[in-house]
Amino acid sequence: MFFLKEETKVISLHPSYFGPSVREYLINRLNEEEEGRCTGDHFVICVMDMVDIGEGRVIPGSGAAEYTIKYRAIIWKPFRGETVDAIVTSVKPTGIFTLAGPLSVFIARKNIPSDIKWEPNTVPPQYTDHADQVIEKGTSLRLKILGVKPDVAAINAIGTIKEDYLGPL
Repeated sequence: MFFLKEETKVISLHPSYFGPSVREYLINRLNEEEEGRCTGDHFVICVMDMVDIGEGRVIPGSGAAEYTIKYRAIIWKPFRGETVDAIVTSVKPTGIFTLAGPLSVFIARKNIPSDIKWEPNTVPPQYTDHADQVIEKGTSLRLKILGVKPDVAAINAIGTIKEDYLGPL
């Protein structure tokens, strides 16, 4: 689910960047460091705006300055029960590996409908029902998140396509 969240970041700035364009440099550096970052709890999708850029504080001994920046960002925090669209990255006999944006989701064999069977002899390997449903690398899927496992630098999830309106798009 997407949220608008206010966060704080401290950025150290070398003295060579001091000058009339220090504000633009801080904004660019904040965007580079924060957008696309995974905190272990959520993904930072986009920095919307700066709420406050504090006064720079000189660090004794180095001449660099620290700026405390308060900003608002759009974040995505995946929840159990959430339905997302994903792209298949790998198909194995044990299940399907997908990416829903930055979120890695594994769909185990038991969470795939029983009419969709593993076909290892096809090129590329795929799950198919021998009719209109084919799941191979690059296929778009709609899936439901069953569980989320946060880590320090990534978030992984387990999903299912074994419900109504889920599966290949």
